[in-house]
Amino acid sequence: MQSNAVGWFEVPVTDMERAIKFYETVLDIKLDRNQMGPLDMAWFPMIDESYGSAGSLVCHPNFQKPSAEGVVIYFTARSGELNNELSRVEGAGGKVLQPKTKISDEYGFMALLIDSEGNRVALHSKG
Repeated sequence: MQSNAVGWFEVPVTDMERAIKFYETVLDIKLDRNQMGPLDMAWFPMIDESYGSAGSLVCHPNFQKPSAEGVVIYFTARSGELNNELSRVEGAGGKVLQPKTKISDEYGFMALLIDSEGNRVALHSKG
């Protein structure tokens, strides 16, 4: 069986309410919040199981901490036009670090941003 290299991802947050609002606003999605003892998670929706990977925001006092260094997660711009999602970043409490930039004709476009929690993440679109 073949599958994508990434099976699950977690984005660390310190303020779950603020982080949920940020990602729901920028990505125009609804997250599913789940409290598991001291572990607070907000799962990203699985729209199409054949494309991409599932993941969650995660808040726990003893685990991950937000960071602008290290691994970068690329979120798919569901609108198909990266500038739509980018236009909502600053109003939702984030900061655009790199505007829409062409990767190649084959791979489309990307942009880097800092989310409401201080994580460096990216957006990707074909158009």
